Amino acid sequence: MNQKVTKGKYQPNVSAFLALCGRNYALILKWLPDAADVNESWAVEGQFGLLDVTVIENTKYTQLIEISRKLPNHDFLTIPKACVRVYHDAQLAEVLTSQQIFRLKAVYDYPNVHMHQTDEKYQVNAFLEELLKIGCRRQHVCST
Repeated sequence: MNQKVTKGKYQPNVSAFLALCGRNYALILKWLPDAADVNESWAVEGQFGLLDVTVIENTKYTQLIEISRKLPNHDFLTIPKACVRVYHDAQLAEVLTSQQIFRLKAVYDYPNVHMHQTDEKYQVNAFLEELLKIGCRRQHVCST
């Protein structure tokens, strides 16, 4: 008596995703300056480490920032890095690219060639939330 269990197609929870992006925006606002120039860099120091932040693009209502975390022994590990679009008008922050994913889709078929999870976009933004919890004190290290 073998019964095959079929899963329904994954349906993203838009409300949960927008709530997550709203939390990320609130965490970023703790250390994002009101006026930052393109290519300006600084570090965010926290109890659990440092985040390096660089402004890549400024527009009227949005900013594109790159967030990375240096690791003490990064010879064997890839440095976590994400490009984040900060929507000031909507008060949201969304990961656009992460590691080797240059364009995140809302939903992935599974299995797929790159073995992304069906909810990869949500998971990458949840990982950003964890990175942002490192700390909230802005420390001006260097501007380039």
